[in-house]
Amino acid sequence: MLADRYGLELSTASAAARDAYVAGVDGLLAATAGVERHLERAIEADPEFALAHLALGRALLLSAQVPAAREAAARARDKAKRASAREQSHINAIALGIEGNPVGSLEATRSHMAQYPRDAMVLAPTTGVFGLIGFSGRPGREPELYEFLSGFAKHYGEDWWYLSMLAFAALECGRLDEAHDQIERSLAGNPRSAHAAHVKAHVLYEKGEERTGLDYLEGWLPALDRQALMHCHLSWHVALFSLALGNTTRAWQAYREGVHPGGAWGPPLNVATDAPSFLWRAELAGAPRQAKLWRETREYALKWFPKASLSFADVHVALACAADGDAANLERIFGELRERLAANRLPAGPVVLALVEGFAAFARRDWDGAIRHLEGALAETVRIGGSRAQRDLVNYTLMAAYLRAGRAAQAQRFARRKVKAPVT
Repeated sequence: MLADRYGLELSTASAAARDAYVAGVDGLLAATAGVERHLERAIEADPEFALAHLALGRALLLSAQVPAAREAAARARDKAKRASAREQSHINAIALGIEGNPVGSLEATRSHMAQYPRDAMVLAPTTGVFGLIGFSGRPGREPELYEFLSGFAKHYGEDWWYLSMLAFAALECGRLDEAHDQIERSLAGNPRSAHAAHVKAHVLYEKGEERTGLDYLEGWLPALDRQALMHCHLSWHVALFSLALGNTTRAWQAYREGVHPGGAWGPPLNVATDAPSFLWRAELAGAPRQAKLWRETREYALKWFPKASLSFADVHVALACAADGDAANLERIFGELRERLAANRLPAGPVVLALVEGFAAFARRDWDGAIRHLEGALAETVRIGGSRAQRDLVNYTLMAAYLRAGRAAQAQRFARRKVKAPVT
């Protein structure tokens, strides 16, 4: 039988289908463009190839095409009847996530990986800060992910994808030197992996090497297709590095062209969180209010996230509403979050409400209220998901609230522990 790049046998007799599938999987693991077309070619070569249908579903989910993703997952489940036991387990683990059951998907993934440790496609949804563990809402999800991924080191060796994901997990646990070494080894294996470039940007951000980070991305990003999954978020990193270096012209250019709705194609989760994050940070750094950009950001965020559902998105949607003065939607979000909390359907817990309250207070210039809510949220902010770099938004806002409330001593103490960028 034919095998994938990790030596796992595939239930297809078509070499063309196998080759297209491997290309599609590598594209998914590297977050490059053209993934869907590779997988469509695999299906054209062998319509009964269940894993190709499932991989297409995963690609569609990542680009927020949820109904189409679930249709592809359903086709994969149907065709899995003719697949191997390994492939049936593979399909079940990933399909559960596509179908909206992240808890079941993670359980199935742990069981599957215990038997098939080199099944990278099944391992992939657990990785990163937006993965099954990253969005679990658990306070210890960072060391949990690092420990989980570390257990596969002997099975992957110098595999470029695995090293990039392990590096990100190490970084989020504060293991900077380890992460730096791993990401350089990953990029040596695949210099054009957008996921690896992203992790390198995070490593340089955490090390305070903004100039090195900006120079790296300015040289790397132009060759990435704008339709690639990571283009928006890497543009956000360019904007942040530029802002930190005082190059506001370049920061706003990168933001407008690659992050803002209309400049970025998506995916919606990145646009709806990175856009308000940058606009808010820019104001904290002294930029005047950009009312039109805020309105467009709020409208986009509400279009894609009309109801409270994913804590990381909910906090940023509320941020956009608070900044744009949309009291009605802000109050609706509060209500929906309270209902979810009362019904035990808010995995991240009360910290989500505390953050929304804190940002809302800051927007209405209630500095003491912002301090009270954000200080109370600090210890559990990790539960909403996202990276340390993304959650620095909370740190910067609290720092600014201290300064504007006239609490200079507290601001100085906090700055020594937290802040990496100018706040005025």
